[in-house]
Amino acid sequence: MSAAAPGGRLTVVGLGPGSAAQVTPQALEAVAAADALYGYAPYLARLPEREGQSRHASDNREELRRAAAALEAAAAGAQVAMVSGGDPGVFAMAAAVCEAIEAGPPAWRALEVRVVPGVTAMLAVAARAGAPLGHDFCALSLSDNLKPWELVETRLRLAAEAGFVIALYNPVSRARPWQLGRAFDLLREKLPGTVPVVFGRAAGRADERIAVVPLAEARSDDADMATCIIIGSADSRVVAREGLPPLVYAPRAAGAAR
Repeated sequence: MSAAAPGGRLTVVGLGPGSAAQVTPQALEAVAAADALYGYAPYLARLPEREGQSRHASDNREELRRAAAALEAAAAGAQVAMVSGGDPGVFAMAAAVCEAIEAGPPAWRALEVRVVPGVTAMLAVAARAGAPLGHDFCALSLSDNLKPWELVETRLRLAAEAGFVIALYNPVSRARPWQLGRAFDLLREKLPGTVPVVFGRAAGRADERIAVVPLAEARSDDADMATCIIIGSADSRVVAREGLPPLVYAPRAAGAAR
């Protein structure tokens, strides 16, 4: 294919962490305007079906194949929406689309490509816990599908040593049951045991579960793939409230500024 058909467009859409209330109006508009929807099957299932709009579901770990199929449809002239959970640019489909375009035919580079942001899991969890991301933070995926585990450990150590609050994505799976426990052990070597750890499962959904425990008591059994974990720094604070959940926050000032 040497040139894209006129009028084709690919929009990569973030659907948020799962609650319909956390899908942005811009995301809903992009989905409604599409001729074809592509995405991981559970994400497509969140959207109502519309007559005349085709759906192309695929399994997890098929990101590049999914991106290529959507780009082919857009290059043929279709209005395509690629849906993604959370924000499409955070461990999600926007990077896969860009990677496919870089390696693909020239026609894909000529396409109009838009990315519509969404609420990513760490923001939804942070909002339920207080303000644990109120100062400097980083986000890491514990999955070693696309990077060696040794690199994960290196980044965890350096983030803890630098004083970052750490948001952990993809903490455990059936194929990786041991990695979160290893991550906690490593972080306990660098951080006080009193540092708060927020386990946020399905934040904003009906089956939401939010728990705050000290790092010394954090266990991998408290998480699954629907969980995003926020690990505080030595500066993080926990405000106890009688009869109410605690508030976890990062003070606005750090180091000499305090």
